[in-house]
Amino acid sequence: MKKVIIAIDSFKGSLSSFEAGESAAKGIKRIFPECEVISIPVSDGGEGLTDVLIAATSGKKVVLQAHDPLMNLRQTYYGISGDGKTAIIEMANISGLTLVPLEQRNPMLTTTYGTGEVIKDALEHGCRNFIIGIGGSATNDAGMGMLQALGYKLKDKDGRVLDIANGQTMSQVASIEGDDRCPAILASHFTVACDVNNPFFGAQGAAAIFAPQKGADKEMVNILDMGMQRIATVIRQTTGIDISEIPGSGAAGGMGGCLRAFFNAELKPGIELVLKVLNFSNRISDADLVITGEGKADKQTVMGKVAHGILKEADKWNVPVVLLAGSIEDSEILNEAGFTAVFSITPAPMPLKQAMHADVTRRNIEQTAEQIARIIQNQAKL
Repeated sequence: MKKVIIAIDSFKGSLSSFEAGESAAKGIKRIFPECEVISIPVSDGGEGLTDVLIAATSGKKVVLQAHDPLMNLRQTYYGISGDGKTAIIEMANISGLTLVPLEQRNPMLTTTYGTGEVIKDALEHGCRNFIIGIGGSATNDAGMGMLQALGYKLKDKDGRVLDIANGQTMSQVASIEGDDRCPAILASHFTVACDVNNPFFGAQGAAAIFAPQKGADKEMVNILDMGMQRIATVIRQTTGIDISEIPGSGAAGGMGGCLRAFFNAELKPGIELVLKVLNFSNRISDADLVITGEGKADKQTVMGKVAHGILKEADKWNVPVVLLAGSIEDSEILNEAGFTAVFSITPAPMPLKQAMHADVTRRNIEQTAEQIARIIQNQAKL
């Protein structure tokens, strides 16, 4: 075996994409020390997107203070590509669910204001091209908080300017005025890593599908959905764009629709966007094997997640793909999708907390990759 490409998603709560890839590479190298093993960190637009694309573009990290979902000031960061033109922003870094303590999670109260502050900072740094990953948000404010941070004014039916927007204030918005917005927005291009196709509101919309994961009860879901319907009407009156049925407009509590309507953003599957930036297809053209992976692999894996994106690119070159995961379900579906083999990295039953410990995950990935290499080595001898 001469060349192996490793492109593993982060094992959330355990290892980053970088760390998981390094572990698998060690296992392969133990059996094939002369093999060219290339580890390519990947992300689907959620956790790890900024770090992956900073590395891919030889960019830099910009640290700043911004407001989190509950308007607490905290340190965060975004990336600027090596050429200084593209800002790489991960919504979860400042408006993410993990930033809100479990007992305080409530999408009626959370805001995207901080994400707007990060975009504003990047504009002030001269960036006019934006890649924004909107996975993992704690919010359901239809992106209204973001607009406010960028200079837009939200007014109620009496013409009064509303305070910082959150889920519960959506129903009060009667107009959106952009006279004082950051002027550089008009000269900027936005690409959004968006991995869901949910509409803005309704039975499959932002509130109904995602708000419960962010702390909403049934009554809150109904209130939020009505607020989303109102915002959709105001957006149509303001921009002339009906976002109600645009696929992905319901992503991140309506952030996808807001970015589409006000910034003419392109909504793209996250893994496709990342693989294009990484020039992934050309890098695997002469590989003997691709190893990918994620924390849990099941039927949802083949619905546009990282591993499936890797598989589609590898198929173009007839390169076999092996999938590693902490746990495996629906292995038959995964094999039918085209994965040559699927392996659980967990060697024996163990408590989830133990299995997710970084050192345990690191060791298990390394050992599983080594066993895969041993199989290949033995086959070569036959």
